[in-house]
Amino acid sequence: MRALKVEAPWGVDAIEVVEAPDPRPGPGEVLVRMRAVSLNYRDMLMVAGMYGRMPAGANVITPFSDGCGIIEAVGEGVTRVQPGDRVATLFFQRWISGPPTLEKLSSSLGSPIPGAGRELAVFSQDGVSKVPDFLTDQQVSTLPCAALTAWRALFVDGHLEPGDSVVLQGTGGVSVFGLQFAHAAGYRTLITSSSDEKLARAKALGADHLVNYRQTPEWSGPVREATGGVGADLIIEVGGGGTMEQSIRAIRIGGHIAIVGVVAGLGSGFNPAILISNSAKLQGLSVGSRDMFEAMCRAIELHRIQPVVDKVFPWTEVKAAFAAMQGGEHFGKIVLEF
Repeated sequence: MRALKVEAPWGVDAIEVVEAPDPRPGPGEVLVRMRAVSLNYRDMLMVAGMYGRMPAGANVITPFSDGCGIIEAVGEGVTRVQPGDRVATLFFQRWISGPPTLEKLSSSLGSPIPGAGRELAVFSQDGVSKVPDFLTDQQVSTLPCAALTAWRALFVDGHLEPGDSVVLQGTGGVSVFGLQFAHAAGYRTLITSSSDEKLARAKALGADHLVNYRQTPEWSGPVREATGGVGADLIIEVGGGGTMEQSIRAIRIGGHIAIVGVVAGLGSGFNPAILISNSAKLQGLSVGSRDMFEAMCRAIELHRIQPVVDKVFPWTEVKAAFAAMQGGEHFGKIVLEF
């Protein structure tokens, strides 16, 4: 089989397609023939050698956490799936249910566990899940990280009610999934982007309010205006230090800011006294459990939600796919196809 490999000194230019032995599943394991993988911002950090959870001394990785494939063989004792089943890889291979723990969060694909960027891959039967039949392989590959992150922020941690207001930052994978889920749940949605074209696409997906943050850098003002001066109930914060100040100004008293990324950079610090004065909650989150994933898939099937795949590349053209991500060209997700 062929596989992607990245090793020190890291970087997109260090990605190679290499020959490797065909793996075989052991007890409790499954062999998956990969059909598609999707890119996350985390993958770009990992390939660059900047991912915080890489094991000490790690000098080679098989990248990508998010994939779709077909079960080709199973090992002894496997009961969850059978050959021929179509599955998604789970971001955390050992987070089945309950709250996160260090052990669960130390089982992510790509690092420390070899990822889905290979033609054939062996995973624990607990680390894959069957997926809705109506989705394409490309769409399924977008679910494990971006979709589940948005799902957890809204429905597990957010405790929202229909009619509540949600702010989505930008039009990357997490934000577009957040928009689709929030619209299906009856929330008021406001989305930001630097592109009027992307904002028009977001409106077609159900966005109620649109803000071009290049034209209106102080976008907390339109959020306050759209909510009658109250502020948003929940903000999915993907920018990091580059957007946090506006999020804090835009959140309502007692509201919830879900920190899921730092794509706008670390930026400067903020005054925590602002949070004290308005009782807002600032919570970091990292994807979710298998139970959350399967609940999300039930909702996707019920509402026939179509994940937005914006760009597709052959998996061997991974460098071009990363260039598209770095250029911010995409709306929704970028996918590699086997």
